Amino acid sequence: MTEFDHIEPPSAATRSEAEARQLQLTKPAGSLGRLELLGNWVAACQGVCPPNPLARPRVVIFAGDHGIARKGVSAFPSEVTPQMVGNFINGGAAVNALAKVAGATVRVVDIAVDADTGPAVSTHKVRRSSGSIDSEDALSQDEVERAIAAGRAIADEEVDSGADLLIAGDMGIGNTTPATVLIAALTNTEPVAAVGRGTGIDDAGWSKKTAAVRDALRRARPVVKNPVELLRVASGADFAAMAGFLAQAAIRRTPVILDGVVVTAAALVAEDLAPGASAWWVAGHRSTEPAHTIALAQLRLEPLIEMDMRLGEGSGALTALPILHAAVATLAEMATFGDAGVSDKS
Repeated sequence: MTEFDHIEPPSAATRSEAEARQLQLTKPAGSLGRLELLGNWVAACQGVCPPNPLARPRVVIFAGDHGIARKGVSAFPSEVTPQMVGNFINGGAAVNALAKVAGATVRVVDIAVDADTGPAVSTHKVRRSSGSIDSEDALSQDEVERAIAAGRAIADEEVDSGADLLIAGDMGIGNTTPATVLIAALTNTEPVAAVGRGTGIDDAGWSKKTAAVRDALRRARPVVKNPVELLRVASGADFAAMAGFLAQAAIRRTPVILDGVVVTAAALVAEDLAPGASAWWVAGHRSTEPAHTIALAQLRLEPLIEMDMRLGEGSGALTALPILHAAVATLAEMATFGDAGVSDKS
């Protein structure tokens, strides 16, 4: 099922209530800057002011391989993907360490890994690797529909289990290439302006990647107005699942912190699938990939941090998560001028 219900925005009335409360807290008006806006946004998402602490943040890593990786667009071989899935499960990756610090938990799902990863993570698996998008479609019609449905089901599973904030992470060698294709297609950007270094490719690798993006764009542009077709032709099962996940999170009125270029590419398509979904998202960080800046501008999202990160996994979003905790705490826990007996007159 690829049709999405109408997206209701976060509560405007609660946001107004939060804005009024900010003016009564023991600080000069606006002195906490964006922290105030973030607190107001969380309150609006929850529909309650003061907002509740974010007690169950959840990261879901969407793992999938890509046929385009065989064209020399990545510094690492595809065999790394299943190895990293095992690393996530064993708690040894950056995302695991950062989640512990930020008070989040981590789940990994195999959507299109080119290996057997075991039943614990492959319940929603669509296929082994997606097609090489420079010369063939990423997915069949049935596969793209199954992948979107998988993402929606995963979002429902997490919200039904109590998650009050979601983060999508990614793992897949070569996945910055389809991400760049999606972003370039949806923003009408030329490949040379959008292609970055991914995991650290050299100049020869960058040239191969740029050529792959150019060829894939020729196939993507005719279907750019149809988000499901765009996912089918020019992305991968993991991207389609992420797009479904991000759109469904908005339908379930659950805030999301976006991660880097891969997740944000999926978010661009999700906004086309379910217009208005982006009101439920904030951008965790700005990665070093040029396409990420282009995508953030298209979504009109300003990143919370800029740390020159380019790992993926949800790592940038998790690094930004403590800022949201701080935004909620200041709005919910600070005393008002009246409570504290502090004058609010200059």
